[in-house]
Amino acid sequence: MPRSRSTPPDGKAGSPVGPRAALDALLADDAGNPLRRALWLDALDQLFRPHLPPGMAAHARLANVRGDRLVFVVDAPVWHAKLRLAGPGLIDAARSLGLEVAGVTVRTSLQPLRPLLPAARPAPSIRGRPQPQLEAALALLRSEAPEDAGGDRRAAGRRARKAPPGTASGAS
Repeated sequence: MPRSRSTPPDGKAGSPVGPRAALDALLADDAGNPLRRALWLDALDQLFRPHLPPGMAAHARLANVRGDRLVFVVDAPVWHAKLRLAGPGLIDAARSLGLEVAGVTVRTSLQPLRPLLPAARPAPSIRGRPQPQLEAALALLRSEAPEDAGGDRRAAGRRARKAPPGTASGAS
């Protein structure tokens, strides 16, 4: 009789499975160094957000700490100038976090810093111009409607029918 596959062959029934296990395995190896650095930079970016000038948080992102310089990326030249002027305050904030930095470098990107979520497709509205298929269906229904608006439509349809030629009505 074959063995059950409900437990792993090495007998580790309590080991985690799924995405979390894969992430833990990746971070345990030297190959996880870039991922660890990206997570560290993201955490630093979140710490710098309160120190950015008003309105800039959506347009600037900490990209790197290279040597003794903070590297920020912005999405427009106007934010480049504003972030460069805010440099001394950002250096003080970095030093308060334990980083030994001496300057700020700002790069301008042509791409948005955060990917935009696809807009939800609105449900089609009948209030505006109806779709061509709907117009065709309405026209077909209107052409088959009886001219006698009062009464039952089926009865009106029966009244409009004529007896076939060659049959006498009322003869038995």
